Amino acid sequence: MKIERRWIISFIIISLVCITGAFWPTVTENNYVLSEFGTLDQIVPADVAWMLTSCCLVLIMTPGLSFFYGGMVGKKNVISTMLQSFICLGVVTLLWVTVGFSLAFGDPVGFGSGEHFYSFFGNPTTFAFMDYVNILPHKKLASTIPFMLFALFQMKFAIIAPAIITGSFAERVRFISYLIFISLFTIFIYAPLCHAVWYPTGVLGSYFGVKDFAGGTVVHMSSGFAALAGVLVLGKRKNSQHIPTNIPFVLLGTGMLWFGWFGFNAGSALAANGTAAMAFATTTTSSAAAMLTWVFFDRMNGRKVSALGACIGAVVGLVAITPAAGFVSVPESMFFGFVTALVSNSVVNCSFSKRFDDTLDVFACHGVGGIMGMILTAIFAHGEDASLLHGGWNVFGHHMMALVLVSIFTFFGAYFLFKVTNFIIPLRVSEESEHIGLDLSQHDETLDPKSKAITEPHYG
Repeated sequence: MKIERRWIISFIIISLVCITGAFWPTVTENNYVLSEFGTLDQIVPADVAWMLTSCCLVLIMTPGLSFFYGGMVGKKNVISTMLQSFICLGVVTLLWVTVGFSLAFGDPVGFGSGEHFYSFFGNPTTFAFMDYVNILPHKKLASTIPFMLFALFQMKFAIIAPAIITGSFAERVRFISYLIFISLFTIFIYAPLCHAVWYPTGVLGSYFGVKDFAGGTVVHMSSGFAALAGVLVLGKRKNSQHIPTNIPFVLLGTGMLWFGWFGFNAGSALAANGTAAMAFATTTTSSAAAMLTWVFFDRMNGRKVSALGACIGAVVGLVAITPAAGFVSVPESMFFGFVTALVSNSVVNCSFSKRFDDTLDVFACHGVGGIMGMILTAIFAHGEDASLLHGGWNVFGHHMMALVLVSIFTFFGAYFLFKVTNFIIPLRVSEESEHIGLDLSQHDETLDPKSKAITEPHYG
């Protein structure tokens, strides 16, 4: 069988990256290290133990997402949908090690000076191939744990962000094109947004005062608006009606996501302390409130209580509380889940949403959930000058301006990257491949052992 040039190029790229790693010089000490890093004595063992655990918890979320999405799609596309999430563990990990972490947390590139310096992204060479990222703590970013552990924790966030997008264009995207897009998304949207919100001099965090405890803006808004852009670029499926293949998969995935979200939110305290405990509590309370609100609201509108609805509601609650997990009280977190479930449910079921083929309602759940979380955080976050209730309209206004800027940047940025990807290799599979299903046409695998594997011709 003839091997297509696109796959040869892909193999050459991964070969060059890995071979470069074999000969990349190990850099451990210079003046930069001495000025920016602390000493081993400053490491807190309890913090290290908790952050190692949190890394594992956040990692399990990506396989959890694959089950969550895989159970919702039609029988012909389960494996392909699950793989699109799972493959991010490979693609984004290598991107993060080589250049992504530098773009997110490297030396700031921006404007101004002194206390009025604001940065947009990190220097891509600062931590290239994890230069200077070792067992010493970083004074500004993570002062009680090894810097390597901080980098790994942040990597897990970068992995799941593009995985979330996959649910919007499930059942119709070409696999190699998808790999190109998630690479571009990680480099040009996720990493700069991560820097702008979470780096000490990042323009959204330091100038606009964006409060994002664990990624409501960085992860969920970016993936939600990218999902919407993908829906518009790829268009509708030929047959947009399907019956979810495996609801138990969805239940399993939801459980894995809920379990992992404790590391996602509570781990964002970067320490084993009271803030982590509070984030842990607000996370599960918001999810519980949203789950029950979703199923009862469905019943109020004449829809039956369903396992699928309960699962979606639980995830929406987790999304909603993410930006505020360590900034609000447990009773307030119930309100976060309640209000966001009502809004997301309404968006999912409104007639306008039906015009777009967002296969698994990614924007309505993650995009809208992220927006609601950001708005509610701007209202309720505790602390001096932290929100509308604790700082006044000026703080709230800046937060809303940032929300608009993030929405514009992530949507139009992703739309442009989808167009670039489509120019390089068409995003959408052929009509015949879509009819056969992506499991067989893209991967030669199937849930049905009676289905005949495709060997000739090769469907791309």
